[in-house]
Amino acid sequence: MGGMTDDTIPDADPGDGRDESPNERYDRNWSELLQEFRVLQTGTQILAGFLLTLPFQQRFTELGPFDHALYLALVVLAAVLTLLALTPVTLHRLLFRQKAKKELVQASSAILIVCLAAASLLFIGIVLFVFDFVISPQAGLWAGAAVLVLVLVIWLVGPALVRAARSRAESPSGSSRESSESPLSSGGGRAR
Repeated sequence: MGGMTDDTIPDADPGDGRDESPNERYDRNWSELLQEFRVLQTGTQILAGFLLTLPFQQRFTELGPFDHALYLALVVLAAVLTLLALTPVTLHRLLFRQKAKKELVQASSAILIVCLAAASLLFIGIVLFVFDFVISPQAGLWAGAAVLVLVLVIWLVGPALVRAARSRAESPSGSSRESSESPLSSGGGRAR
């Protein structure tokens, strides 16, 4: 009782252009996180299904020791990733109606980053595995390295470009014409 609660604060962030309470913001963030987890889970389940069918193929017996070890590591990684991606739903169900939405959103956001990193490793490993088996070990290394470079571009260069475009658009010298001509904003403006 004495003091202000989240429900009495008129706007969670008055400068962001949204009129929402902290609870509304947590609900919106939770919905956005669930959408992102749905996308992640679909891809992960397809990859895990692919991996689980391989031992039943005739050529599986032709795998060398490295490929067997890599295959098993990928199966374990896919299983861990799938379980991690289900963790926010588990937490939500176990914390339901306990007024823990803020903590749930924060934990789920961190879990999503870990899942995306694990998925990146899984993609690199699967490409390495397939190219190694189908073409050669050297082709596997090159293909895996190429996917690693793409992952690094997505994780490091992509956010840097978005931040730079945002900084240019928000700088006092930046005009609305400059920000509207940016290649990152050609899809209808800045994402919010």
